[in-house]
Amino acid sequence: REWTMKTSIVFLLCISVFPGFSQGRVVREDETGFAECNVFFPGQVPPEGFTEPFHVKICQQYNKEPRFATLYSTKDKIPLYSAFKFTKPAQSEEENWLVEPQIDDPENDLHEMVHEADIGGTVANLGANQALTSDYKGSDYERGLLNPSLLNEEDFQVATYTLTNAVPLSPALSKSWHRDIGKVVEQALTPHCSKMDHLYLLAGAIPSSVQVNGKVSVPESLWLAACCDAPEGWSLGLVKKINDENSLEDLTVRELEKQLLPGVHLFKGNCGENKQSQEKREAVLQVVSEIRSGEQVGASNNQETKDSGWVRRVAGIIATPFIKLLELLIYIFVELVKFVFYFLWLVVKQVVGTILDGVYSLWNGMVSYLKAISMVLISIPYDVGRVIINIFLGFLQIVQDVVSLTYRILSIPVGFVLHLAAFPYHSICAIPSVLKDMATGIGGTFLLVIDATAAVLHGFYYLAGHIVKRFVPKGSSDD
Repeated sequence: REWTMKTSIVFLLCISVFPGFSQGRVVREDETGFAECNVFFPGQVPPEGFTEPFHVKICQQYNKEPRFATLYSTKDKIPLYSAFKFTKPAQSEEENWLVEPQIDDPENDLHEMVHEADIGGTVANLGANQALTSDYKGSDYERGLLNPSLLNEEDFQVATYTLTNAVPLSPALSKSWHRDIGKVVEQALTPHCSKMDHLYLLAGAIPSSVQVNGKVSVPESLWLAACCDAPEGWSLGLVKKINDENSLEDLTVRELEKQLLPGVHLFKGNCGENKQSQEKREAVLQVVSEIRSGEQVGASNNQETKDSGWVRRVAGIIATPFIKLLELLIYIFVELVKFVFYFLWLVVKQVVGTILDGVYSLWNGMVSYLKAISMVLISIPYDVGRVIINIFLGFLQIVQDVVSLTYRILSIPVGFVLHLAAFPYHSICAIPSVLKDMATGIGGTFLLVIDATAAVLHGFYYLAGHIVKRFVPKGSSDD
């Protein structure tokens, strides 16, 4: 089932530019599960039921590879669980604690986990949603890892030293938790899972009301859930109380889920609980019992251990049919009750649905009928008025045509008479204009003759003067 983180933290914490840094990224709300870190859950399905707005999903990475997954509570400032797989253990390295800048300040430019000392004042509200090293100072608690570093090889080990994987533990309890979990995983769980890469581990903490420096919640208990989904699979739960460092209670996964939030399911299909190998689980419990009692588990067991295991297996074989029969009867009863309620619900739903459908259909019919009648009644006066207007307009058109025809008929003789009567007027009135034009023409001709004669005489005078000047010698001024 897809479950989302209801928070505004949406930035990726994926890439590191400093060698050896553990990288992580806060999974966005629209992503399914823990993104690349879904591989640390059976069937790649994370636990269900952790849906509070302050539950933040983190895919813990190193060198751009997913190493483990963490569900972090920004309210309690501790991880609720870390999901991982057992890898080849390595020697313990120096603790280099890291923080997630974008849990407190999503708008900053640090998109990777960094050392707390290297942040300075570049992150706003640092420590508002996560624990810091300063929160542990002056207290009797240390930063205890849910996913122990000693259960991881070198690259994975560096990634575990992040404050999002740490809870407040007393030094003795932290040492006891890491010791017991290490022995359980290495000596009890891994040897009895035929495929080691099919062994899925969840290490978690249940917050309490006690807080370190009024900020970081101290767990009331620590727990481990294991699921081996190999062909001969099994599942197991372990709980360590905070007030008893030597306690280590074994229980089923379902019993463990009841101690967590309501509606929590840790493994998909309860890790095939109905098909688990009882013999494998008994063998695991035997080793856990020996670890709890402080015995060393070696490659071979003594005869007493073998006899005890044989008696337990016989008792389990005898009791198993009765337990299965009781579970079957309970299952049948629950399913029968569910079937009865479901049947009654279907009947009520069908009857109510039929009634509502009939009422809805009747209402639609009445509305349609009233609408049709209203449209007809409204259209009657409209059609009558349109007919009357069309008749009146037709009558006016006829009158207009008669008047136009009469005008055209009468306009022919009237125009002829008017033109005939106007002819003498126009003829007589034209005589003065004609006489005036004739007089103007005659006068113009006479003036033209005079001008021409004057021009000729002037020409002869000019020519004679020129000849005289050229051929007659000049005399005295008196001459």
